[in-house]
Amino acid sequence: MAQLADKKVLTLAAAKEIMAAAEAEARKNNWQVSIAILDEGGRLLMLQRMDGAPPASVDVCQAKGRSAAIFKRPTKTFSEAVAGGRVAILALPGAIPVEGGVPIMAAGQCVGAVGVSGVTSEQDGQIAAAGCAVVS
Repeated sequence: MAQLADKKVLTLAAAKEIMAAAEAEARKNNWQVSIAILDEGGRLLMLQRMDGAPPASVDVCQAKGRSAAIFKRPTKTFSEAVAGGRVAILALPGAIPVEGGVPIMAAGQCVGAVGVSGVTSEQDGQIAAAGCAVVS
């Protein structure tokens, strides 16, 4: 009989806690953003557009989160690579070279991602990281 792996899964309850932490970070800094919580396959679980967040931020936060989930790394790594001259990354399907997408890790497994858009890329990344920090 084939051996199956144990897999961590992002629950709705955990997604709500992640969203609350990310929103708290944004509010603390008076930043109006859109925040997406996605599963490990890059599928949307939750989306929140704060009052005053740009309309385009809804699509951008989802793209950042999807990229972080499917590649299992922060989108900041793509941004840094492109800035360092590795422009071939731009040809990777789904790779978003803009900070603001952070994978949600649990027990060494990627269970999803947070994507944020609406302020500077660094600030988006700060908000996403704050959300991910509640997962142990």
